[in-house]
Amino acid sequence: YAAGRLAPRRLHGHHGNVYSLAIGPNEKVYSASSDTKVRVRSTRDGQPLGTLKGHTDSVQSLAVAADGTLYTGSWDETVRVWSGETGGHLRTLTG
Repeated sequence: YAAGRLAPRRLHGHHGNVYSLAIGPNEKVYSASSDTKVRVRSTRDGQPLGTLKGHTDSVQSLAVAADGTLYTGSWDETVRVWSGETGGHLRTLTG
C-alpha cells in the first residue's frame, strides 16, 4: 500500500468470497464478504484495523460517504450504517 495507489495484496481474514471493496477518505479500505462481515484495513500498510459484524447474510455492497460514513448492503435485506471513525454501528435501514 502506498499513498495514492494500492499494491496487489491478498486480503486474508474472510471465510468466504469477497464481493466488494471500498476505500474511504479516512485511510481505510473495506472489504465485504459472504461470511457476513466487513473487514477494515489500513491503506498505508494493509494491517487489519477491525471487523464490522451485524449482518446475518452475505454483505454484497459497500459505499463510503465523503465524511467517512460507511454503508453496507446485505442479502439479509438491510443496509447498515457505520461510523467511519470508530467503526460503531449507527443504524439499520430496512424496507
